[in-house]
Amino acid sequence: MTWKTLVAAATLLAGFAAATTDASAQYAGPRAENAAYSDRQYGGASDTFSASEIVEKGHGFFGSMSRGLAGIVEKATSQWGEPNGYILGEEAAGAFVGGLRYGEGKLFTRGEGEQRVYWQGPSLGFDFGGDGARTMILVYNLRSPNAIFSRFAGINGSAYLVGGLGMTALKDYDTVLVPIRTGLGARLGVNVGYLKFTPTSTWNPF
Repeated sequence: MTWKTLVAAATLLAGFAAATTDASAQYAGPRAENAAYSDRQYGGASDTFSASEIVEKGHGFFGSMSRGLAGIVEKATSQWGEPNGYILGEEAAGAFVGGLRYGEGKLFTRGEGEQRVYWQGPSLGFDFGGDGARTMILVYNLRSPNAIFSRFAGINGSAYLVGGLGMTALKDYDTVLVPIRTGLGARLGVNVGYLKFTPTSTWNPF
């Protein structure tokens, strides 16, 4: 391992630690312990997307790689209810213990049209390799389209695999994001981290 690699790793670790501290501070305020993530309690069922709608959109988006999508959506729906938004996009990621992920796509919500979004974030853990993936992100309890522009930390134990698709979960207060990914390449192992969503592209993952 060269000195350049050591410096890069130290920089990543320092940035991740600082950002994680900021993210943790967001959770200091009071909030419900058992929040319902379906939008029914906030805006009515008409504001959400049914499991069948999500599966239909996902089949068209993932194409031949959509095997197992219905099982993934069923798992997400049973745990968080119906989403009131979803993102369709693409991302690229790479890691050697410390990793980075970048993506872009469009956020869809009822009555608000579509909105371009970008996301970036670091990860740490037993994680090696790289990948490029099509990504569908289910969005729960999003109060407004602009509320997506925040930092979402990973929820431990939320990983779930069916067929060629994988699901994880991220949270910022009551809003939950569930990225569903498939694509080329391989990322081996597990990782912890967060994603930061922005209205414009940026190389800064912190």
